[in-house]
Amino acid sequence: MDTGGPIRAGLLLLVCACVATGSPIGTSDINCAQGSSGNVGQVNEGYSGEVEVVRGITGGVKLVPHIFPTHLQFVELSFTPGDAAATVRTVTPLDADALAASDSTLYYSIMCDDMTKYNNTRTLKINDLNDNQPIFGQKSYSASVSEIHSVGSEVLQVSAVDADSTPANNRVAYSIEPTSEDFMVTNSGAFILKRSLNYNIVQKYDFIVTAKDNGGLNDTASVLITVEDFDNLNPYFSHNVYQAFIPENQVGPFRTLEPEAIKAQDGDLGINVTLTYSIISVSPDKYRTNFRVDSSSGVVSVLTAVDREEMDSSAISVSIQAAQTDDALKTVGAVVSVFVEDVNDNPPEFDRPGYSVSLLENSPVDSVVFKAAVSDQDQGGFVGTLRIVPESSPFSVGSDGTVRVKNPSALDRETTESFRFEIEAKETDPPNAVVVVEVNVTLLDENDNSPSFSTNTFEGKVFANQTVGMQLVQVKAEDPDAGLNGQIKYSIDFGNKDGFFSIEENRGEILLAQTIPLVENQILEFPLYITARDGGAISRSSSAQVKIRAPGDSKPQFVHEVYRGTVEEERDPGVVILRVAFHAVAAEIPVTLRVDSEADKFIISNRGEFSTRVKLDYDEAPHNYSVAISISDGVHSNSAVVEVQVTDVNDNSPVFAPGSVTTAVPEDAEVGSNVTAVTATDKDSGFNKEIRYSLRGGEGRFSVDPVSGMLSVAGALDRETKAEYNLQLVAEDQGRPSGSATASLLVQVSDVNDNVPQFSEGEYRADVLETQPVGTSLLTLSAADPDKEANGSVTFSIFQQSPSSEPLVFELDSSSGVLRLVRPLDYSEVKVYSLQVQASDGGAPSLVGNSSVVVVVKDVNNNPPEFSKEIYSADIYENLASGASVLTLEVTDRDEGGFSNGYFLFDNDTFDINKQGVVSLRNDVTLDRETKDSYMIQVVAVDQVAAGLSATARLKVSVLDYNDNAPQFPSLPDPFLVAEGEYSEVAPMDLYSIEATDADLGPNGEVTLSLLGPHPLFRFREDGTLLAVGSLDRERQETYELFVRASDGGSPQRENITSFRVSLLDVNDNRPQFSSSSYVSTVLLKEAQEGKLLLTLSASDRDAGNNSLIGYSFSAGSSPYLALDSETGAVTLTSNLTDVTEDATLVLTAMAKDHGRPPLNSTARVVVNLRLVNLMEGVAFLSSSYNFSLPENQAAGAPVGEVSASSGSVLYDVAYALKTHGDRFSVSPSGALVTRTGLDKEEQEWYILQVEAVDTRTPPTSATAAVRVQVQDVNESPRFASEVHKASVFSIAPYKTPVVRVEASDPDDGEASQLVYRLTEDSPHFDVDASSGQLFVVSTAALAGQTAAVEVEARDPRGLSATTRVEVEVQGGASTGDVVVFSINQPANAVEKKRSEVESSLGSVLGWTVSVIEVSSAGSSESRAPRVLVEALVGFLSFDGGAVVPSEEVTEKLRSQSAAVRVELVKVFGEGLHFEVEVKSPSPASSQDVVIALSVMLALSMLGMIVAVGLIVRFKWTQKFSERDNESFDIGRHDEIHTNESENF
Repeated sequence: MDTGGPIRAGLLLLVCACVATGSPIGTSDINCAQGSSGNVGQVNEGYSGEVEVVRGITGGVKLVPHIFPTHLQFVELSFTPGDAAATVRTVTPLDADALAASDSTLYYSIMCDDMTKYNNTRTLKINDLNDNQPIFGQKSYSASVSEIHSVGSEVLQVSAVDADSTPANNRVAYSIEPTSEDFMVTNSGAFILKRSLNYNIVQKYDFIVTAKDNGGLNDTASVLITVEDFDNLNPYFSHNVYQAFIPENQVGPFRTLEPEAIKAQDGDLGINVTLTYSIISVSPDKYRTNFRVDSSSGVVSVLTAVDREEMDSSAISVSIQAAQTDDALKTVGAVVSVFVEDVNDNPPEFDRPGYSVSLLENSPVDSVVFKAAVSDQDQGGFVGTLRIVPESSPFSVGSDGTVRVKNPSALDRETTESFRFEIEAKETDPPNAVVVVEVNVTLLDENDNSPSFSTNTFEGKVFANQTVGMQLVQVKAEDPDAGLNGQIKYSIDFGNKDGFFSIEENRGEILLAQTIPLVENQILEFPLYITARDGGAISRSSSAQVKIRAPGDSKPQFVHEVYRGTVEEERDPGVVILRVAFHAVAAEIPVTLRVDSEADKFIISNRGEFSTRVKLDYDEAPHNYSVAISISDGVHSNSAVVEVQVTDVNDNSPVFAPGSVTTAVPEDAEVGSNVTAVTATDKDSGFNKEIRYSLRGGEGRFSVDPVSGMLSVAGALDRETKAEYNLQLVAEDQGRPSGSATASLLVQVSDVNDNVPQFSEGEYRADVLETQPVGTSLLTLSAADPDKEANGSVTFSIFQQSPSSEPLVFELDSSSGVLRLVRPLDYSEVKVYSLQVQASDGGAPSLVGNSSVVVVVKDVNNNPPEFSKEIYSADIYENLASGASVLTLEVTDRDEGGFSNGYFLFDNDTFDINKQGVVSLRNDVTLDRETKDSYMIQVVAVDQVAAGLSATARLKVSVLDYNDNAPQFPSLPDPFLVAEGEYSEVAPMDLYSIEATDADLGPNGEVTLSLLGPHPLFRFREDGTLLAVGSLDRERQETYELFVRASDGGSPQRENITSFRVSLLDVNDNRPQFSSSSYVSTVLLKEAQEGKLLLTLSASDRDAGNNSLIGYSFSAGSSPYLALDSETGAVTLTSNLTDVTEDATLVLTAMAKDHGRPPLNSTARVVVNLRLVNLMEGVAFLSSSYNFSLPENQAAGAPVGEVSASSGSVLYDVAYALKTHGDRFSVSPSGALVTRTGLDKEEQEWYILQVEAVDTRTPPTSATAAVRVQVQDVNESPRFASEVHKASVFSIAPYKTPVVRVEASDPDDGEASQLVYRLTEDSPHFDVDASSGQLFVVSTAALAGQTAAVEVEARDPRGLSATTRVEVEVQGGASTGDVVVFSINQPANAVEKKRSEVESSLGSVLGWTVSVIEVSSAGSSESRAPRVLVEALVGFLSFDGGAVVPSEEVTEKLRSQSAAVRVELVKVFGEGLHFEVEVKSPSPASSQDVVIALSVMLALSMLGMIVAVGLIVRFKWTQKFSERDNESFDIGRHDEIHTNESENF
């Protein structure tokens, strides 16, 4: 049917009963007079509903096709005959993709169903929506590609189709996962090879390719690319260098190979041709026949065992080669370093058959005796243990053969002159060979023994018949040392100041040098102190005392004619009354004393002690006695009188009057006032009857006069606290022993009105309604008074009311304290009354206490609340925290309590209000100014819950902007295309303008665009335009992903970040590049044939499209034998070369030209060798391994050696590279090896280098050689850790006191590292131990308070040395007299090792700083207790705040704390410890302490004569302590007069 024009016949009525919903897209009027055409509009696809309403219908209408008949499947006409309008509506949802053929436009026509049949055509544009995802044509793709596939060529193609109709929605972009450096996928779906493949590295690639449209809809497919191998590689060993370790007696296959078994394989793993193995060379060459290699397995075996001891080095280099069985020219080499390990087949050997050495006795522990060298021909020398046999020997041997002193206490030449023992060397490894060598150590004498006297005291006498030169006594001392050390000379050190005596220095005979004047009745005594000193270099000495007595003539005589004494009565017999003094030589001629009168009552001894024979009675016998006494030596006699007085004894006690005493005292009595007197009597007389009084009890409130017995008040009294006191009065006489008596006394305290009445509360409170009736009792007051009777009676009264009134509003009952209302209350007039009340007692005068009463008048509610404003306004930020306060509504109420009991009525979903009127944001609500920017709220305040009164106010809240919206980006193109080119800041290119938006206001909505980080090629202009400001090179980078930041001006600032891609369009700006500057191929003439491929040129062009398409041609040179494929670059033969009869080389220049406009090109050299015979092709070293050596510690750049490799042809060059130890060595282009850093043999002796040689073939060939470098030892100087050592020592430190140990280190090995120490200049003060470097004291007495310096040298056996300076501070301020010594049953060396622990232990007990200055073995000095078998003497000083503590104080404290000291020392040395404080001699400066006591006795006689003068001389000296067995005395001679002095007892 023709719908294009009028239809004359028939009338078709289409009646549709349809319901259309919603508004139509368009409306129009129908034109049945001539037809019409129109566009309804546009609508998004997926639309359902009314499309158009057609009006003005006068007849019939129907829907007919227009251009596209299939479009009527989407719409229908709804029309009822007779209606003036019809509706076109959808049948199915509109689909822009189904209408893609008509540009997503729906075509239809409404035909007038009348005679004319005119059409009213319509079009409706359907907007495409992104409602279809891309779909791959297949879910998996696969392809195989050779590893020599050309870079940049396509491998496979994937394709996905998006059914959307517009490019914006159906454009597809491809991406792959994981990302790959080998492949890329283009937007067309082509997989492009980016770089050369290597089958050995990756055999297959698995990708997931994603096709994604601009809306993010996507589909995925899998891609598998399999790499095929190509035979283009030489074989390779798994390692270039192998290490084999074999024992020297092994034959057969290597048992241990590192890093793994020898294995080579074809470099083309996918082809993997079998290999054959061979040995190329062995270094040293003499071992060539000792090894073989299995040609098929590569297993290397030992044919003939190797003797390691015959080898020049510990390793043999075996160079092996593996070659392909199909091409013997394809080879690879490796080196096997065979390390021949030692087998313990040689016994150890000492360097001597026996050792005989000398050693100074008493050498300290660890002193070096000698060093026994043990060698072993096996590798590593002697490895085993050394020991001394027998173990009881006082020596030890170290692992290096050094024999040292183990037990210095046994090194006593006087006990054992020599020691004979063996050193046993036993190997650690089987068969554990053992050898022994004999050692004889002879002890050299050291002056370690002081001369020892046979006794400490010698005696001699001089009588009246004395003659000059006579021998008085002979002293004898012995010294067990040898030679001069044992030769003794005697001398008199002290006591011979008058020169009466002399001594024969060799024999010790003491002779009378001059006559001694004797004194009658006196024995002159001369204490001589004799020193025996040996002849040692540092001599030792000891001393003894010789007492020479010289008695005079004997004529006994009393010193006084009368002696007086007293004695108490009733004493038992034998009481010494006095001692009478007399002159006599009693020690030589005995004398007799006797009582000549009253002999029955008294007795006298020959020493002059006068005592009672019987008990004397003072009461019934004489009080005084005069007793005659006499003295006689049998020849001469003398007499005297003793006056004796008998004294009384206290035998009567004081007595009080019988009965107890009671008295009273008022409580306000003043301190010091008398209370009463209570006295006692005593029948004794004199001092025995004098009475003293004391008081017991009374709590310090009373005191008693000790003489009169008067009791008085000593402290304040308070009856209310205590009303009475029971006292005890004690009377005691002054006799000895004293007598006493006790009396009881009751003191009662009487009351005084001294307490003020106290209210129970400081302030009373009463709450009263203003409606309370008169007479109501409000509260009851109470007050207390602790006084008695009337003093404690209380009366109440009101003395002030505020506000005042007349009469008062209240009254107070004076006796009960009840407060009553006597006038009506009115809250409006007075709200609070304050009453001042008082309580008075009945005392005279009366005392008054005060308090107050607050009466609060309670109100009734009758006032409504009031807001402070009718309208409240608040401005808040939209970021106000949920629950935060907005403002506080102020409400007042004139009623009592104000609005405190009120509440608010508030109807709002956003805000809330609490009882205090605080308006706050609800906890579950947040504000958004962009949604709502203000609120108007009505608030009602009600003053109480029941029958409350109310008020109303309004609250307006304005929401202020907060920067809570981040800037938003518009839709951006992705990617944005731009031609590559040269742009700059001066000449930028506008790329794209971005308009970002922000919903916030003001600065919060002002947006600034920038790149996320500074970019060298792009930046934004202020107006948001993206600029290109740098060189854009597609070949360097095709696509840039830019990250754009949009930041607003708010605080805090908000930002948004997006990204989009800038893709560069290609410009032909790159020349093709050949893969090599030259191509070389060699062909044997016998193998030549037409079409044979010789080589393939390969060039690449970094441009894209036609710009990267390359054509090949020869631009220079030509040959009739060669053809070049312009597309593939294949160079082939044009014939079988039968006309070539000799070797020839064809050299041509090839050109690669691209298809760009204009085209660009490059060239390469092509060399084809035509050969009659086969030549080896490939680089190779002239030797598979090299051995070099160089001295250690050379500067960087020191030459090591040179390697050499040949390429096999003059056409190719060789370059060298170092594969290992590149940090220590480098190789030059000529193959010369040099060092990069200094090498240290002690750090590493051997280096195994791998040097690779690579030629310039295409593809290049390579070879590897092993280079063994040995670092040779160079003697290096020893080094001290510090240039200066500092130490301190006391000036009194004895010989060999350790000062400081200076140790040097020597980096050399073996004997070269053994150091000997010495002083560079001899010192009289210090010396150093040659083996240990221990600096010790020789003598520092002269250096007190000074700092001395010595230089110590350490020298190795080859003459290299180092020095260090030692500065020693010699501390004075201490003398030998300050040294305290104790002995301990431990070896001296054990104590020396724990010197610091001993100092700490002593210091913790004594509370001072302790410094041990000497530790020595005990010698011949004696102490009060017998010595234990092993004993050390420890001398120390004590310091308190830097000052030396006197030795007497230290000794006393050490003895008093001996138990604690022992506990601390046991912690250091263990149980079984014994220690003892030694008694030392006083210092020379203080050895004589002479105290002369002059007693003058004045006789109370009538003549007033001096009857006696006595001189008492006391000499004090102590036994000397030996410091390192040296004894010295400094005691002068004393004459003693044996005179007995009288003393009263």
